[in-house]
Amino acid sequence: MTVRPGERLRVGVVGVGHLGRHHARLVAALPDAHLIAAVDTQEERARAAVEGTGAESLTDFRALFGRVDAVTIAVPTVDHLHIAREFLARGVHVLVEKPMAGSLDEAEEMLAAANASGATLAVGHTERFNPAFQAALPILRTPKFIEIHRLSGFPERSLDIDVVFDVMIHDLDIILAVDATDVVGVEAVGVPVLTSKFDIANVRVKFASGCIANITASRISRDKVRKSRYFQPDMYVSIDFAAQELEVWRLQSRPGERPVIEGGPVAVERGEPLGRELADFVSAVRERRAPGVTGEAGLRALALASRVARAIDDASASS
Repeated sequence: MTVRPGERLRVGVVGVGHLGRHHARLVAALPDAHLIAAVDTQEERARAAVEGTGAESLTDFRALFGRVDAVTIAVPTVDHLHIAREFLARGVHVLVEKPMAGSLDEAEEMLAAANASGATLAVGHTERFNPAFQAALPILRTPKFIEIHRLSGFPERSLDIDVVFDVMIHDLDIILAVDATDVVGVEAVGVPVLTSKFDIANVRVKFASGCIANITASRISRDKVRKSRYFQPDMYVSIDFAAQELEVWRLQSRPGERPVIEGGPVAVERGEPLGRELADFVSAVRERRAPGVTGEAGLRALALASRVARAIDDASASS
């Protein structure tokens, strides 16, 4: 659907549970968007999500057909394709939460639907919009080693997928954004501790560039940690995603003297990553440009997550 200059983008939010309710809140606050309705199978939850916004509450996403230019989808992963396909086929622009689909085949079908109609397809990898990461990305040119820890307590949601697709996929997308070369090696291990699925996992990813990324993801930790470190020639970069803090240290040469290490904290203009992501989606549709995280990028992250999951299964089978 084409949005005429000066018009606000008509947006619907499908699924207003733990995350989707924040979609509704933030879309309603965007100056270039008009929240039309929030949809949820639980009527009370839909009403609560739009309270004070003037938007409608609905229980069937099909009631949005013909009334919106774009939707954000924050329902369980198993329903992503079914709902996104209906909107994409009608030319409605879609932002779907991560992981974009329950399988690679479903993700490819979603992409095909977007390409067929020309609708924008964005994927909700919010950490790409973390101000600290966005400030660091331009200087992360040739990392040789990346170390990431993403640890959190046991959730009451997303237990239909394991820690790789629920938690680690954030950082798989991050390393793919930093190093665009092919992944040439994956070694991984995972442990099902509190559920039948893997609750903690570690992966070592090797890129064609020679870069090695070591990622640990847990949803059974006592501490909440979201940190990454990047080592490249003459530079060390540290990002605290939770605190939105960035440190950069460089090796500075001095003619005739020993080199010195200089650097420290870098000023970051803090902001809500999800709000920045939604603003980017609305702007991308209005400006007819690619969103910050495209459907192709979402597919690549899902493909790597699937590869990690297979490596964990193989390691478990051989132990």
